[in-house]
Amino acid sequence: MRIRRVVTGHDARGRARVVDDRDVEPITSELMPGCAFFRLWGRDERPAFPDDGSPRPAEAWYPPREGSRFMINTVPPGELVPPPDLDTAAALEELERRMPGAMAANEPGTPGTHTTDTLDYVLVVAGEVTLELDDGERTVLRAGDVVVQNGTRHAWHNHGTEPCTIVGVAIGADRIRPA
Repeated sequence: MRIRRVVTGHDARGRARVVDDRDVEPITSELMPGCAFFRLWGRDERPAFPDDGSPRPAEAWYPPREGSRFMINTVPPGELVPPPDLDTAAALEELERRMPGAMAANEPGTPGTHTTDTLDYVLVVAGEVTLELDDGERTVLRAGDVVVQNGTRHAWHNHGTEPCTIVGVAIGADRIRPA
């Protein structure tokens, strides 16, 4: 899949300009064969305008409290089974370099299950995907369906026959922890 990102900003007089126009390369890993993660934009602070449209700091995969992330993810159908001869430690190290903190949010022993301190707006644009919540509650989503993910524990599984593509915006949030 080709993803082109066009970014606007303001020039010195405050006029709108296209400041960047390029393809975004996907992040892939043999740990999750067939998956592709496109990190389109992110920032760790609230925006203030006018600005020049240049990228802002956004190191971690998931945003902090004042931050946001914009991404497109493709999930292939079936189980994600890495090759048997994969150097798992090296693959995890590479993913941490390319998607800092993403794997740490995943629960051990429950593939793909994670909880983040974010409000996520998700749109399914192709295929179908199953959203799995606590206690095995499942909801099948198809192209055109949206999810508002309110910081809940969840996983995405593609039980269909075609790859599923989802577009997401994650906005950093506070989590109030019980005493």
